[in-house]
Amino acid sequence: MKLLVLHGLNLNMFGKRDPAQYGTTTLAEIDDAIARLAADLGASVQCFQTNFEGAMVERIHQAVSDGTDAVVINAGAWTHYSYGIRDALAILSCPIVEVHMSNVHAREPFRHTSVFSSIVRGQICGFGVDSYLLGVRAAASAVQQNRSA
Repeated sequence: MKLLVLHGLNLNMFGKRDPAQYGTTTLAEIDDAIARLAADLGASVQCFQTNFEGAMVERIHQAVSDGTDAVVINAGAWTHYSYGIRDALAILSCPIVEVHMSNVHAREPFRHTSVFSSIVRGQICGFGVDSYLLGVRAAASAVQQNRSA
């Protein structure tokens, strides 16, 4: 099973950015926790972070043909307005799980809307680093369900 975890803009600043909202765990530490969990689940994982929308779209396009079985995405602020990333994700035939470290529904009103919500399997938010780990578990489960169907 091949999983892809996508991190959007400003997420490279985890550990430094608004610790009250996001904690002090760095993106490298998050990626390490994801890799350990993926290994426990018998999956391989690639984590990718970019602050450039076009680079994110191109990485999603690559997932169409590189054998990616599921995608976990925290697109950061792009979640709320990037129809380009949404359209790229819609090309994928694999399960997509949206994650957020903070509870976006308890924050500013603009964060309450996800332009991805109609195309993702589900959304996990508000659990800090565990949001990513729950997202990886949900993605792996969705792949197994698809294989069993």
